Amino acid sequence: MDVTSLQSVAILGSTGSIGQSTLDVIARHPDRYRVHMLSANTSADALFRQCKQFQPRYAVMQNEAAAEQLVQKLRADNSDTQVLHGDNALCECVSANDVDVAVAAIVGAAGLSSTLAAASSGKRVILANKEALVMSGSLLMQKASESGALIMPTDSEHNAIFQCIADHSLNKKEAGIEKILLTGSGGPLRNCSPEALSVVTPQQALKHPNWSMGPKISIDSATLMNKGLEVIEACTLFSLELDDIEVLIHPESVIHSMVQYRDGSVLAQLGRPDMRTPIAHALAWPERIESGVEPLNFTEMAGLHFEAPDLKRFPCLRLAFEAQRTGGTAPTVLNAANEIAVDAFLNESVSFLQLAQLIEDTLSYAKISPAVDLTTIIEADRDARILAKTKLDKLLV
Repeated sequence: MDVTSLQSVAILGSTGSIGQSTLDVIARHPDRYRVHMLSANTSADALFRQCKQFQPRYAVMQNEAAAEQLVQKLRADNSDTQVLHGDNALCECVSANDVDVAVAAIVGAAGLSSTLAAASSGKRVILANKEALVMSGSLLMQKASESGALIMPTDSEHNAIFQCIADHSLNKKEAGIEKILLTGSGGPLRNCSPEALSVVTPQQALKHPNWSMGPKISIDSATLMNKGLEVIEACTLFSLELDDIEVLIHPESVIHSMVQYRDGSVLAQLGRPDMRTPIAHALAWPERIESGVEPLNFTEMAGLHFEAPDLKRFPCLRLAFEAQRTGGTAPTVLNAANEIAVDAFLNESVSFLQLAQLIEDTLSYAKISPAVDLTTIIEADRDARILAKTKLDKLLV
């Protein structure tokens, strides 16, 4: 096998659910892909197992102590993988000339700088880090345009929209697009009464009925914040206005999103709720490769159902709409406050209903500025976290 003919892949956040699914797809295609770099925050044991299987040139740990643990494990295994640590190392690795594809799968604002580095260096960016678009969408797309990077959306919804648009060189009007129909399952609490929502536990909120995801994204799905962040993403990825997007609750998670055209046609992308499908599509586009996902069996389907989201019971979706309309650093503040709120809920410091309250209070008091550069965005993120923690302390009194 000629290794020079393989696509070299760097995975930012390889031990998370997206990273693991990506490695599963890559393992099915040793004739197409090789792993150049894997990264994790503190999960040295998990990253060691991945290094042992895929033998990357580099392994990057965000945490220095975890990096040292990984060094010892790899040394004992006589591995040639070089261990680095910190955000600068992550950015340097993903920007290297011998990297063709960067999978941006670090959850939260922590993945912002490395995702921007990948876009700035002209890679094919398999974008699973929605926060990079929410916080700095215009900046990310600008960097990609300047470098020639290809941003491939990997959220199932945005990947579905991408697949339903025939020509991405056309704007919405030229393509005849009337509306984007962004679907979501509604999460595990879709049918809960307001009284039941007031006593929801983290364990209940984490039990997504269809998808297997990490804890942060699972809670975002339960609050519908995940759908709100996806609306903001879609506006940036596809050059849309907020009014061009309609959110539909679709409990079966079979239709991953739809595009409505001027002539009355609606194109939909269907598939099982498995992230390997959009990952395989994003890796190989415009080709199609095997993902390991079984095709749908339409004879087994009981039906497909749709309903409008309830913004009163799930106000996080409304807050995301408001942040997008406000613009500037408002989406950055929304994201930062949400990360603080979700962490507090997972630690059982606040109730499920207090999640939205904390986010709304932070948005109400935060200073909103034009999101003109990375420094401004990072400062807005930092200040919003400080403000959210102050509001959290008041809730805990």
